[in-house]
Amino acid sequence: MKKVLLSLLVAGCALGGGLAQAQEKAKTPQQNKMAMCNKEAVGKKGDERKDFMKSCLSAKKDAVASKS
Repeated sequence: MKKVLLSLLVAGCALGGGLAQAQEKAKTPQQNKMAMCNKEAVGKKGDERKDFMKSCLSAKKDAVASKS
């Protein structure tokens, strides 16, 4: 019984380590763009924020990079 529990514990630790590595993947360009636009939108609320985010996220890559 103890061997079974120990085996399950070891397997759980091994799988848990794999899940942690999967979560540390690099962000996609879209995720980076979203984070940057979100930082720039601080202080904006409601329709103003919605309009800003729409224009920021739909902007070309070069235009967004030059804003920062």
